[in-house]
Amino acid sequence: MKKVELRRHLRALCAVAALAAGGLVVTGSAGCSNAGLHLPGSFWPWQSASAAPAGPDDALATAAPYTPPSPAQQSADTVDSVVASVDGNPITLQDVRTFGAGKGKSAAPGNPAGEAQADVPDEPNAKLKALITQQLIQEESQKYAGKVDDNDVARFIQGIEERNHMTDEQLRAQLQSQGLSYADFRATIRKQVQAMAMFQHEVRDKVVVSPTDIDAYYKDHPEEFNVTEEKYHLAQILIAAPASATPEQVEAAKHKARDVRDQLAKGKDFGDLARQYSDDDSKAKGGELGVFSPNDLNDDIAAGIKHVKAGDSSDVIHTKYGFHIIKVEEHQVPGNMALNDVKGGIRQKLQADRSKEDFQKWIDRDLVKEHYVETSE
Repeated sequence: MKKVELRRHLRALCAVAALAAGGLVVTGSAGCSNAGLHLPGSFWPWQSASAAPAGPDDALATAAPYTPPSPAQQSADTVDSVVASVDGNPITLQDVRTFGAGKGKSAAPGNPAGEAQADVPDEPNAKLKALITQQLIQEESQKYAGKVDDNDVARFIQGIEERNHMTDEQLRAQLQSQGLSYADFRATIRKQVQAMAMFQHEVRDKVVVSPTDIDAYYKDHPEEFNVTEEKYHLAQILIAAPASATPEQVEAAKHKARDVRDQLAKGKDFGDLARQYSDDDSKAKGGELGVFSPNDLNDDIAAGIKHVKAGDSSDVIHTKYGFHIIKVEEHQVPGNMALNDVKGGIRQKLQADRSKEDFQKWIDRDLVKEHYVETSE
């Protein structure tokens, strides 16, 4: 075995992009993809899905995870020689051979395992480099185990459920149907959250985006901030009161809706209240409804949100379905978007782009020096 120089050869693969987006880390199988996932992001046309969340808490809440496919079965007569090691942990010839065996196959919720393997060329050296990079990241992230608790893991999983429009029971059922235990799934998520904490501390927190950088991007990309059609991105809490309801039932529903609105005014989270109180199917995803043009909206709803600012919630709105509280997540107005309205998104985009570059530099410059890597002659 020999110690090898990896600074020019290691690539973080798509883990770079996903981590920079506050997202996933490859911890059990290499490669990743956003294909088929409901990823967090804005409906603004200029804001890509790679725009990073505002901070580590947002990252934990919104990141889409990567979970490994079931390990391939090995035949008893397979010769499994060691071809490399990271800190004494072996990477075998069988690991290299089976890397990518899950191409095109379905995987656990939030896991594009089949598409993921296509990101790495079907060539032994490329696979080996991917496996070494993966192992380096996994080894280093163990240093952050003490910075991750059960609440972090629970919030991460909740984000998976919301983005994939499923309840906790549905998630567990899908895992079971694919032969994955919930305990193993949580253990994998915990490793990913550790790696996210590592990325946040080692790379993302050190990226500086100045006001001058933001101004320059705004001036250099005017086409990205020209809106041609009015759109609303909405969420709701519905307290149902159908036409068949008695006057007493209607009054009780109105009182309940006003109580929920009061809780919002006191700072309670809209998504949490939607999951707890809403009678609409959207409750499973925190009240999230999607994007609408004004003509798509019920007249009462349109009137009720007309003067609601982005990020705020309406008063209680009465329709034939019951009593609604509508949150205007975003409001896209035709015309040129003002710098003050978009600078937060620009900052996130620039921070994400620079984080990708800095993550690779960190691997090449620092991470390989912290670990002992060997490959066979």
